[in-house]
Formats: sequence, structure tokens, C-alpha cells
Amino acid sequence: MSRDSNYDHHISIFSPQGRLYQMEYAFKAASSASGLTGIALRGADTAVVVTQRKVPDRLIVPDSVSHVFNITPKIGVLATGMIADCHSAVQRMRYEAADFEFKYGYAIPPAVLAKRMADLAQVNTQSASMRPLACVLLIVGVDEEKGPTVLKVDPAGHYLPFKGTASGAKEQEATNFLEKRVERIESYTFDETVRTAIVCLGSVLGSDFRGNEIEVACVQGKEGRFRCLTEEEIEDHLNAIADDADA
Repeated sequence: MSRDSNYDHHISIFSPQGRLYQMEYAFKAASSASGLTGIALRGADTAVVVTQRKVPDRLIVPDSVSHVFNITPKIGVLATGMIADCHSAVQRMRYEAADFEFKYGYAIPPAVLAKRMADLAQVNTQSASMRPLACVLLIVGVDEEKGPTVLKVDPAGHYLPFKGTASGAKEQEATNFLEKRVERIESYTFDETVRTAIVCLGSVLGSDFRGNEIEVACVQGKEGRFRCLTEEEIEDHLNAIADDADA
């Protein structure tokens, strides 16, 4: 038995190397529990999230299986990890957004919502009686001053804005893919942003998709609303990607 084995029994105990093993396990669960990979990308006037749609049982109604959730009319989230924890986080996000608007009279900005969720996640790392949520939140929304934004919140309570980011099983591969295009991402049009995110997901998974096998959601422009693309719209983008590959 290793020397560090006694330091992973409680979330509030540091190892001699300064590590919180329970938090490392939470990150592992968040990345591997669902087996999904999520991509979030911010273009010139668009923010997009893309992920797989995996239906675990043929008897389940396919439309009921989703990791993309609406929070407010202008904010949505892609949650990867343990689905029950994802639902819990989404429910809390909706509560916090409604509470903010009730108190202050205007819609909560995406960055404020991300900070609030990160603060709540960080509190879960301080007490042995709590468990961090095994989910990573990729938040996309419209900021009245900055336009579309992408933010990422992890189980430890970090939150940061991104030009492009990923979560889930193939997070590192997707990040490498996006880093090669970082100079061009911010100038992408709506179509380019959506297609780059889809190509990134297909590249790291090494497969092609049909319209019903992925979820795509976006916000567009300062007055835009968060919405999920229909299967027909996704098929149009997939056909355009195939045409570009053949050209």
C-alpha cells in the first residue's frame, strides 16, 4: 500500500505532496463517467456547444437524452459527467439565475452565473460531509456588453472565459485541435464556428456523424437567444463539411 493511500479517505485532507486526492477522483469521474466529449467555441458573434447524443437503451425516447440545457433565454450549458450531478447543477443554475433577476431586476450575466456556480463548487471541497459534483459545465451566453461568451466551470471551483475549450473523455485531444486554430477562431462567422466545432468533435472521435447523433446549440449576436439546432440544420452543416472535404 502506498504512502499516500491514507490521504484519499476525506476530501478535506491534504497529502504531504499538497494534493487533494478526492478532487482528482472527482475530475476523473467528470471526464469519464458519461463517456462524452463536449466542445465549446466562440466566434466573431457566435458561441456554440457541440456534443454526442448517446442513447443508452433502444427503449428510451431519443429526444429525452440530452446534456445541453437551457438556463435563461440567453444562457445555456453543456454539462458533461455523471448525469444526475449534471441535472443537480442545472437545477441550481436555474434557481440562481431566477433569484438574481428577482433581486436586481435584470438578467444575470453569464460570467456572474459562472462565478456563482464556481463558488458553490469550491465550498464542496472544504467539508468532509460534502461531495463535489462530478460534472464540468461549459456555459455559453450573451453578455450585454461583450456579446456571446464561453465559460468553463470545473468540480474544484475554477471558472474562466475561453475562446474555445472542451470537456469529457477526449478533452486533451480536442484542446490540441483548437489550439492550432486559436488565431482564427475569433473571426469565424456563425457557419464557420458551428462547422469547426463539429469537425473538432469528429476529428478527436475518429468518426463521422448523422444529424441525430450529435447535439448542437448556440447563441448568436448581442440580442441572440440560446437555442438547439434542429436535426435538419445539423444535417445541412454536416453536408457542407463533407463538400468542403471533397473540394
